[in-house]
Amino acid sequence: MAVTALDPRTALVVIDLQHGIVGNPGLAPHPAADVVERAVRLSDAFRGHGLPVVLVRVTAAADGADAVRGRIDGPSRARSFPEGWDVIVDELAGHPGDIVVTKRNWGAFYGTDLDLQLRRRGITQIVLAGIATSIGVESSARAAHEHGYHVTLATDAMSDLDPETHRNSVERIFPRLGETGTTEEIVELLDKTRD
Repeated sequence: MAVTALDPRTALVVIDLQHGIVGNPGLAPHPAADVVERAVRLSDAFRGHGLPVVLVRVTAAADGADAVRGRIDGPSRARSFPEGWDVIVDELAGHPGDIVVTKRNWGAFYGTDLDLQLRRRGITQIVLAGIATSIGVESSARAAHEHGYHVTLATDAMSDLDPETHRNSVERIFPRLGETGTTEEIVELLDKTRD
């Protein structure tokens, strides 16, 4: 189902478009450059209509002290990252009115002030974009839904480490959390509802 409505107080939330993540050459189905380009298009449209843009970045302490605890079957979560890996990409950075949220988990809500920042501005809906679809974007979409926000997902402005996990999120999970649409559909609806 395509996106049908955008509330008067809608914010764009862009997940983890930072140097260390967009530099991953194995993203699918959309290359990182395309995701960044579409996120810029969305950001410009939101800013142009006086609506908030939230840039979320993930970081971790060099010593792993703030790593999420708990037993997992996968590789250890405690890793070291090169200098600058958590810096938001230049194409999106540098807009003084944007809200920057720093997280240390998959999702953008837990352990951050994202919900507070949105509620103080009267936001009732968020549009999500970013990388990775099945990790940061999906976790944030689930939390947004649980917090009572209307959720819209810009499915061509996100990508994943695996095309199948992207597809699973887009086809099976996102329709249970909100509405989906392309960047152009969202921008067109934004322009139409603001004219």
